[in-house]
Amino acid sequence: MITKRTGYLLLLYLFVSLAPSALPAQPLSLKQAVETALSHYGSIRAKANYVRASEANVREARREYLPDLSVSAQQDFGTINGQNGALYGYHGLSAASSGPPLAAQNGNAAFGALYLTNINWDFFTFGRAKERTRLAQTILTRDQRDLEQERFEQEVRVSAAYLNLLAAQKLAISQENNLERANALREVVVARAKNGLNPGVDSSLANAEVSNARIALTNAREYQEEQASQLAQWMGVPATDFLLDSFFVSRLPAALTAAPSLPMAEHPLLKFYRERINVSDAEARYLKTGNYPVFSVFGVLQDRGSGFNYDYGSAAPDSYTRDYLKGVGFMRGNYLLGIGMVWNLTNPLRVHEQVTARQFTSRGLQDEYTVVDQQLNAQLALAEKKIRNALDNYVEAPVQVRAARDAYTQKSVLYKNGLATIVDVTTALFTLNRAETDRDIAYNNVWQALLYRAAASGDFGLFYNEF
Repeated sequence: MITKRTGYLLLLYLFVSLAPSALPAQPLSLKQAVETALSHYGSIRAKANYVRASEANVREARREYLPDLSVSAQQDFGTINGQNGALYGYHGLSAASSGPPLAAQNGNAAFGALYLTNINWDFFTFGRAKERTRLAQTILTRDQRDLEQERFEQEVRVSAAYLNLLAAQKLAISQENNLERANALREVVVARAKNGLNPGVDSSLANAEVSNARIALTNAREYQEEQASQLAQWMGVPATDFLLDSFFVSRLPAALTAAPSLPMAEHPLLKFYRERINVSDAEARYLKTGNYPVFSVFGVLQDRGSGFNYDYGSAAPDSYTRDYLKGVGFMRGNYLLGIGMVWNLTNPLRVHEQVTARQFTSRGLQDEYTVVDQQLNAQLALAEKKIRNALDNYVEAPVQVRAARDAYTQKSVLYKNGLATIVDVTTALFTLNRAETDRDIAYNNVWQALLYRAAASGDFGLFYNEF
């Protein structure tokens, strides 16, 4: 009898047995890798949100010039014992009870109400509102440039990681080929040693070469896994096996001799540093508006209600009512219109130092801009040298591979005919493996050099348009 648990186990066994042993690697082009990174990487998404926040701040700054319009209503119940004297309602810590001074405290209480509409508009502030809006707009531009340079840097990072992984995969293939040659050599050596044509020590040397080739292949695969993990991190996706496009590496990029289409001043990093200076200058201009007064117009519309009658006092102590509706109704109204000016005469003393601080900050940011500009120009000059060296190695690498392959073939034939030693063959094997490795690196370095020039010049299209 099959129990319920046994049925679950059978289903699980069938699922596991019918499932594929491994998922195939996903094809991935360089353009797909870059586009995925731009839409998934966390820092880019974070800075895009910072831009949206700055956009909201710009809209808020533009509305700062609107007048303040307040509506207030309150309904109270309490006594109105009054007393002659002066007081100051510090921070609102006093009650606004008003009534005739009586000979003694009493507990007469009634309802009252206050309805108030107030408008206040700072209509002339010597450009303060305009400068605040300009400052918010400058901050928005800075954050946009920050996002732009982050996207540019991410494009370069992902492209470099893609080329590194491609090189690692090529190196792993070269080590696989080397292992196949080492195994083939061992079979020949063992057969000749068994027939007494070569000493038995040759078998030990052949086994050592096979073991060395296996270790080299394991290290190459580990390096490949590390580069695949790094590419997945820069793309913002889970790590997996990537099937990369390797066709383009076998050709020379057309843009190797092309000049960058953008002037150095348009480099995304320099534009971001320039906007940092602009923000500091805008802050200084905004602070300067604190030196001047603020002109305002204001208006108040007020109505009050009270349960105490007009003749309430020592002569008519009972002239009040505790009726709620009578106490909170509209009874006395007032309006007030005015124009005013507020000028803190000590503000210029503080503003002067604040502006001075911002001016020194701007100078420091300008110095940082100069350093970055010098570094980028130095990197651009180095990129041209890297391209020349990479092209030289690109031309030389096939020559080395052909010579090493011919030498290995020759030594193998000589060994099979008893005219060479095992040391000669293993030396040729090592030389061929090194030549193939140098070839893979040389081909990849041409594209790495072009990417380096694109990163230094700020023109990523110089590299990206090759695909």
